[in-house]
Amino acid sequence: MPKINFFNEDTNYTLKGKTSIKKWISETISAEGYKLSELNFIFCSDDYLLRINQDFLQHDYYTDVITFDNSEELKTILGDIFISIDRVKDNAKQNNAKTIDELCRIIIHGTLHLLGYKDKSKNDKIAMTAKEDFYLAKRS
Repeated sequence: MPKINFFNEDTNYTLKGKTSIKKWISETISAEGYKLSELNFIFCSDDYLLRINQDFLQHDYYTDVITFDNSEELKTILGDIFISIDRVKDNAKQNNAKTIDELCRIIIHGTLHLLGYKDKSKNDKIAMTAKEDFYLAKRS
């Protein structure tokens, strides 16, 4: 049975509407031709994610999301997505958006990384943002 899990580390954020968000993520994965094995979302603080960024990626800066792909089979999703709730809240304020809407953008962004989308080059960023917008429009 495929599983999508939500955990907290160093934050007490409560995600509302988990069932519909899980369905939306599952539908996104299926639409991209992938099979879901297990996907863990870990909501955390800026400091917690900074330590992961430093320890695993040798980057010394705050970020909103870090995705770890643990899959060993092609077209199968098995991964961990760490999301800084502090960054999400700040981004939402800056973009004049609701926290849940910004969180869903970050959730789908991390999921898209597991689906093979990149965001390092300008063209990749444009394609990634277009996919985010496409799937965000499908969220109920």
